[in-house]
Amino acid sequence: MKSPDVTIVIPTFNEADNVRAMYDKISVALADWNWEIIYVDDDSPDNTADLVAKLAENEPRVRLIRRIGRRGLSSASIEGFMASTAEYIGLIDADGQHDERILPQMLRTLRSESLDLVIGSRYVGDGSADGLANAGRVWASRFATRLSSLVMKESVTDPMSGYFVMNRQYLEKSVRNVSGKGYKILLDLITSNSEPLRFKEIPYNFRERMAGDSKLDTNVAAEYVLMLLDKAIGEIIPARFIMFILSGCLGAVMHLCVLGITLLTLDWPFVYGQLLASGMAMILNFGVNNKFTYHDKKLKGSALFPALVKFMLICSVGAVTNLAVATTMFDHNVVWWLSGLVGAGIGAVWNYAVSSTLTWRVLK
Repeated sequence: MKSPDVTIVIPTFNEADNVRAMYDKISVALADWNWEIIYVDDDSPDNTADLVAKLAENEPRVRLIRRIGRRGLSSASIEGFMASTAEYIGLIDADGQHDERILPQMLRTLRSESLDLVIGSRYVGDGSADGLANAGRVWASRFATRLSSLVMKESVTDPMSGYFVMNRQYLEKSVRNVSGKGYKILLDLITSNSEPLRFKEIPYNFRERMAGDSKLDTNVAAEYVLMLLDKAIGEIIPARFIMFILSGCLGAVMHLCVLGITLLTLDWPFVYGQLLASGMAMILNFGVNNKFTYHDKKLKGSALFPALVKFMLICSVGAVTNLAVATTMFDHNVVWWLSGLVGAGIGAVWNYAVSSTLTWRVLK
């Protein structure tokens, strides 16, 4: 069989009801092209991968990459891209919201105008985002697009789009610099190439999902922020460290509140108040970091409590230093809130070091 000219990559997670429908839609749209589909499945519990495998038994244009222990649209997309040998590579969602009927136009434009990228855009020409679930989703999409201007030089109207085609040369020039974080692989690719981008946007109407549930949640927002930070300052300060510090700020607020209550309301000795405040802040920091900072290594179920215990035991070293420094400062007439804050800051540095090297990396 001749190697395909076009590979369409479709990342999937719990998209069993859409596998066959997407194949049929692309079969019609690309009838005049030599094409293939690579489904990249993140070990969906609804047996999406099994359905793709059965489809591939009778359809030689279908291939499956099944990822175990890894999750994320960007990283899945990259694996699909790199598994292709085609001259042109495209990405489309599995839920049917992207209009596959414009694929031929996108590919013809990419080839005839010698472009790097052709993007399906909801915000150019007569395109629309009507398929977004509600006004909140529309606002979030627009806001994320504005934020992208902080790291992107090109005036792309829809850098949040998950629908585009590119030539292999552009992929090869960009792929080694992508962060692979989050769900916005297009923005990642655009900001990973220092050369001027040759691109064009094709309008389309963003449709309602065919079946299944949206994957948009707080983790998606956290991953997007993490990716932006990585692109903006990742070469200087690790983006995950910034997220950890932001989470630590919440812990510091908790620390000061608990310490203030124990001293000013309960009239506890400072050392007891500082100890309780440190423990409460530690629990909060673990929860927030597990949810956001280390969302890609998130601990769940039976692994959660042992991880918390181990985290607290390891961080007790930092807490001892925290307590000693804060108590010494307080005994030397430094105001209580500053003493507590300095101690908490010292503990935060230690907590980041152990969490990034031991807690999530080892236990996950």
